[in-house]
Amino acid sequence: MEVRANAKLNLTLDVLGKRPDGYHDLRMIMQSVELADTLTLTCNDTGELRVSTNLHFLPNNEKNLAAQAALRWWECENAAPCGLDINIEKHIPVCAGLAGGSSDAAAVLRALNQMEDARLSPQAVAGIGSLVGSDVPYCVMGGTALAEGRGEVLTPLPPLPKCWVVLCKPEFSISTPALFAKIDSVRLRCRPDTQGAIAALETGDLAGVARRMYNVFEDTLPERQRARVNDIKNALIQCGALGASMSGTGPTAFGLFDDKALAQEARERLSDFGGEVFLTQTV
Repeated sequence: MEVRANAKLNLTLDVLGKRPDGYHDLRMIMQSVELADTLTLTCNDTGELRVSTNLHFLPNNEKNLAAQAALRWWECENAAPCGLDINIEKHIPVCAGLAGGSSDAAAVLRALNQMEDARLSPQAVAGIGSLVGSDVPYCVMGGTALAEGRGEVLTPLPPLPKCWVVLCKPEFSISTPALFAKIDSVRLRCRPDTQGAIAALETGDLAGVARRMYNVFEDTLPERQRARVNDIKNALIQCGALGASMSGTGPTAFGLFDDKALAQEARERLSDFGGEVFLTQTV
């Protein structure tokens, strides 16, 4: 079975505080885009779980979230692990704030459920995903959603009006644990207007959503990296983006466009910035 694993964006991302269990309470609007990995699942007669990818530096064992998803599936089904080959063709940048690994895990869960005639509801599959990672339940569901708690408490929202998205991942990567450890001691400059963005979604106001995008993790980046992300955001706005923000814990910055020609011009301009640049659409 072949299945797509779509990247996600954080249209808003707010950290509300630290929880007794050591995690943080989050409130964020998530959005799927067409940029996606392709996974192929094939049963084998060896009884082994094997993972392969087109990137040599990614783990091909149980450290890969796709493999962890399969193991959690069998565990929740009270079934013995089966022989399974998972091939991942990566297109989503790694360590970019786009949930590439989580989306791969979600794709495995959806595929295994479909192989068993979709016995479980999407909500039940998302519940298994929560055992793999905080972003996996959203990646199972996809679309436009409000994510709360650790990210596993999901409320579907009216879809974001179809638009073009230009993404730029700079040459560096970000440590997610380091940013979470730092955010409790950082003075946040501002917070996203998540409720205002939800109201704009309810009226189909793309520009209204774009104006309210913000990610509090931008304030926790080291100075040079924050400046780099801001340069990308400013370039996107100058090219005609309705709004720009950083996704997840970064460092990918993105802009929303209602005009394809402007989005194509932005992609060309940002290609001079270095890093990886993508032009895609919302799902």
